[in-house]
Amino acid sequence: MAETQLQQRGQQWLETFLKLAAFPATVTPEVRNTFAEKSCWLTIDHTSLQPAQIEALLGSNGAVLDSIQYLASAILNIGQEEQIAYTIEIDGYRDRRLKELTAIAESAANQVRETGEEYEIKALSSAERRQVHSILQSSDDIETYSRGQEPDRRLVVRLAGSGSDEA
Repeated sequence: MAETQLQQRGQQWLETFLKLAAFPATVTPEVRNTFAEKSCWLTIDHTSLQPAQIEALLGSNGAVLDSIQYLASAILNIGQEEQIAYTIEIDGYRDRRLKELTAIAESAANQVRETGEEYEIKALSSAERRQVHSILQSSDDIETYSRGQEPDRRLVVRLAGSGSDEA
C-alpha cells in the first residue's frame, strides 16, 4: 500500500475513533523516519479540545495515548503485506517525551561507562523501552536488553559483551 494510502487510512481510523469517543478533532498524517524505520505519525489537532480532554487522551504518563497507538497499529496492520508503525501525537507530547528518553538513555550510558556496572531503567512502557534500545543502538561500547515480566519489565544498560541476555 502506498504511503499516502497508509496515511489516509490512519487518519480516517483515528478521526473516527476520536469522534466515537466524543473527542472530535482533526488528524494530520505524516510519514517520518524514526530510528531507521518508517512510522506514520498521526497528530491530533488539540486546538478544538478542552484541557481536560487532552489530559484524558494522554492519561497518566501517556498511558492512554500509548494504548490508542497500540490499538491503531494492531488494527491498521491487520492483513497488510507492508507493516508500518503508527505513532499518535497530541500537543507535542511524543516529541517532549523523546527528548526526556534521550536524556535518560545518555545519562544511563554515561553512568555505565563510569562505573562499569549495569544500570536498570524502570517505569518505561514497551514502546519507550524500544525507543531507548534504538537511541543507544549506535553506541559501540553499550548494549541494552529487557529484564523481568510486565508490569515490572525493566530496560538494562550495560557495557557491551559484559554478560548474557535475559530476554
